[in-house]
Amino acid sequence: MQTQSLWEHTLTFFPQFLAALKERVAPEGTVAIIGAADGRLVLPLAAAGYRVVAFERDPQALHGGEVRLPGEVDAHAMGLIDRLKLEELYDRVRLVDQDFLDAEPLGTLCDAVWTSCSWHCSANHHRPLAEFIARMQLLVRPNGLFGAEFMMPIDQRHHSIEHYTSPERLSRYFTSAWTILLTLRTGEFTERAHVGRLENHTHRMGLLLAARTPR
Repeated sequence: MQTQSLWEHTLTFFPQFLAALKERVAPEGTVAIIGAADGRLVLPLAAAGYRVVAFERDPQALHGGEVRLPGEVDAHAMGLIDRLKLEELYDRVRLVDQDFLDAEPLGTLCDAVWTSCSWHCSANHHRPLAEFIARMQLLVRPNGLFGAEFMMPIDQRHHSIEHYTSPERLSRYFTSAWTILLTLRTGEFTERAHVGRLENHTHRMGLLLAARTPR
């Protein structure tokens, strides 16, 4: 890639999702990304041959703008749209500039859906976690793949917010219509400072991958 995402160096379980995707979904399959940000995960999927539906409503993530980086450095960040055009991938991505929980139905099912630490954001706390997961599940065709990485609780305040969760708690949202393929978790780790969090900070993260059973 010619450009670099603002989130390039943050920890992700995306390689595990990508491995499962390659096993289950042929190139030209459609993958929905919930919370596309500036395209850290969208661009690699499009470059690998997948069609991507990218849900993102943040204007700065879509169009770029001025950001404050660690070290009190001000910089211009390139947005998702310009990154896609620069990489000549724009035609492979359908952008949905709406709140995922309120977006109109796509009109088609996807081969896979993925979200990276989006439902724990405070902007999504006004709706139940079950609703977020159910809407993701509705996007997936039979035999399709569901993937989510998410923040697990660390501070006491996190334990009162259901959106900070665990693989065990998430499993209850997956009925017999689903097969859970993989769950993982980290211990506490220190994430380097990045845009939006200008000091080193502590996280715990989890992963859940599931496949929709055939009809």
